[in-house]
Amino acid sequence: MHHVRFRDPAGAVRQGEWHEDAITFGGERYDHDEVDILPPCEPSKIVCIGRNYAEHAAEMDNDMPNRPLLFLKPPNTLAGHGDTVTLPADKERIDHEAELAVVIGEQCRHVDAEDAMDVVAGFTCLNDLSNRDDQNKEQNWVRGKAFDGSAPMGPVLADPEHVPDDAAVELRVNGDLRQEGSRDQLFFDVPTLIEEITTYLTLEPGDVISTGTPAGVGPLEDGDTVEVIVEGVGTLEHDVRIP
Repeated sequence: MHHVRFRDPAGAVRQGEWHEDAITFGGERYDHDEVDILPPCEPSKIVCIGRNYAEHAAEMDNDMPNRPLLFLKPPNTLAGHGDTVTLPADKERIDHEAELAVVIGEQCRHVDAEDAMDVVAGFTCLNDLSNRDDQNKEQNWVRGKAFDGSAPMGPVLADPEHVPDDAAVELRVNGDLRQEGSRDQLFFDVPTLIEEITTYLTLEPGDVISTGTPAGVGPLEDGDTVEVIVEGVGTLEHDVRIP
């Protein structure tokens, strides 16, 4: 099943089911374009993973880490399917990063890898927008990674069984393929990430783990349309605006 959060024509926020041709909730049926698609969850935090694909580490001239590299995006970074994200002005390079995102279903701490999938509510698409100008100048990546709207996410939450172990992860800009990878290329897999993160952090229902990006990251320009495609989830689409 694919779950979707949306705002109906009356302005109420609903949790419905996504179908190829419509959204259903409470006996009502809505066309996709007559409602506002919202991010599929309301996380207290997004835990992002750096350098989790070997080819991406290589293209950035970095070595692979010996443990997962973690950084945070706060709730202000959320944007939804169909949104236009305003990027920071006067920057040389703001990159796209397509990622498979894990949504947590229950409060959890100290989760063993073998039990990790028990706390997963589902998967979604995420674009980890990255301001390279400032990321390359700071240690904690607040300016580089945590600016408003820097985590477009959605459009749905897919039940785990719908997302294959080798699910394809792709990104297109204005229809042109930029990134291409798969879930089975993750250097640290999802259970390993959950075990590592919950060693240090309590994860809350709705929290998100963004698992890293495959090779092919590149800069965005004003007016670009971005599509993040994850097999078994669907396509997250958003535009970007640069003042």
